[in-house]
Amino acid sequence: MASSKSLKKVLLMGKSGSGKTSMRSIIFANFLAKPTMRLGPTLHVDHDNVKFLGNLVLNLWDCGGQDAFMEAFFNSERSQTFSGVHVLIYVFDVDSHEHKKDMEQFVSCLQSINELSPEARVFCLVHKMDLIKNEDDRNKLLEERREELAKIASPRKLTVFRTSIWDETLYKAWSEIVYQLVPNVALLQEKLAKLCNLCGADEVVLFEKATFLVISHAITSEHQDQHRFEKISNIIKHYKLTCGKTQARFRSMEVKNSTFAALVDVFTSNTYIMVVMTNPRIQCAAVRQNVQFARSYFEQIIKSKRM
Repeated sequence: MASSKSLKKVLLMGKSGSGKTSMRSIIFANFLAKPTMRLGPTLHVDHDNVKFLGNLVLNLWDCGGQDAFMEAFFNSERSQTFSGVHVLIYVFDVDSHEHKKDMEQFVSCLQSINELSPEARVFCLVHKMDLIKNEDDRNKLLEERREELAKIASPRKLTVFRTSIWDETLYKAWSEIVYQLVPNVALLQEKLAKLCNLCGADEVVLFEKATFLVISHAITSEHQDQHRFEKISNIIKHYKLTCGKTQARFRSMEVKNSTFAALVDVFTSNTYIMVVMTNPRIQCAAVRQNVQFARSYFEQIIKSKRM
């Protein structure tokens, strides 16, 4: 059984049909996007304990968004629902025709969190952004929502992401959310930077093994694509699922062309590592050996109970 220190309660809320269960199924249950369209609505609460990086366990509460359930959460079940929360993730459907009501329910949710879990981190996902075809319109809507939600939540700080199950934005949002819960993250970042320099790599990225969410990364040279890690998460997770269909287990891969080489390999018992190099003199075999030597040390960091 997970200790109270390692068990992190994550509340997933929003109106019915906003996409909460679909995104949870993609991130934590290895669903592809299309099959989630057949998922039914959540009735009351779906509880799920997800082991994440050694001692960390995410206690996910996927809360049904139908009016009757929301009313119960804010009244008769208020203390049970909102006590002991570490992270609140509130999902807004851009296709909703009840914007005023959505905001009123969010206000009720914030009031409960402020009273019963004042230290909880709050994230808002402006979801189904794929329904807005023009990128400028997406950015405009996102900024409008950020301003509106910041005003509602003030003085509490919150973080707002745009998301869609059809692209890398879902992985970016959840990676940043989970990053806030990872123990020893500063030490992990520091040692990953040292490994990056030791390998002569341009960047090193650490992924959680089951979800392929980005846990940490280190770079020695800037890259133009700010969403590359999340794109890689999406691609490799799809590839892992394809391997599973043929009863094969994905362990590692190397990609090389005239401009770069990349190695993806199992690292610790809970992570994969990706090392990217543009220096043609660096051999993947040497990088593999450095990664192998570093495994046990990083295993200790990740499994440490220091918070």
